[in-house]
Amino acid sequence: MPAQKTLAYGQFLLWLLIVFLSSAVFSSRVIQKGEIVSVPDISGKTQAEAERDLARKRLSLQEKGTEFSDRYERGKIISQEPAAGSKIRINRPVRVIISSGSELVEVPALIGRSLEAASKVLGESGLQRGLISQIHTSRYSAGRIIAQVPAPGGQSIKRTTPLNFLVSQGEIEPRYLMPDLIGRKAGSCISRLKDLGFKVADVRYSYYPGLDPGVIIKQFPSPGFGIAKRSLIALEVSR
Repeated sequence: MPAQKTLAYGQFLLWLLIVFLSSAVFSSRVIQKGEIVSVPDISGKTQAEAERDLARKRLSLQEKGTEFSDRYERGKIISQEPAAGSKIRINRPVRVIISSGSELVEVPALIGRSLEAASKVLGESGLQRGLISQIHTSRYSAGRIIAQVPAPGGQSIKRTTPLNFLVSQGEIEPRYLMPDLIGRKAGSCISRLKDLGFKVADVRYSYYPGLDPGVIIKQFPSPGFGIAKRSLIALEVSR
């Protein structure tokens, strides 16, 4: 009997220990779940800096949106919710508004630049490309900006403002009528065209019954078609 009592007493103590440990773990979890912390002030900080500060308090960051701001640089936090100093439970998010930078930006000087380069500058500044007009001029090469509205000069405009451009088409090219080369000797025609500054880009040779080798069978552009000196000319020649 004494041995049985001792065993029963030992089992009772073991049961008490298990109950005590389980209660301690449960209580610890309840306390941790309900732990209250003070929200740090993260206004004016970058998102990375704010996340580090919040992590120390076992809080998380949640982006609520973006707004223009003349006070805070692009990427800095403008406001937070809950406010700094508020008491909240751990593992809760702090919602923030992030700055998109100032709504106003100085008008960039884009005259003389290519339209492609200007579009890149506009994208970086948050501006938009508006209407594009074109004229021929010998002052600027083709594709270069001649004038812009609004004009540069230190004035500031909203980032969503479109800029309108007048773009050069280059100098007006003289136009010529394509001559009829069918039946002529290819060698002399090609030499003459090149001497005049025209581009013979493609010469193909085909068998044509009854014709001596070297005679032009087909041509492109067709006779009478308007061409410029940069136009490409293709010929088919007998062999």
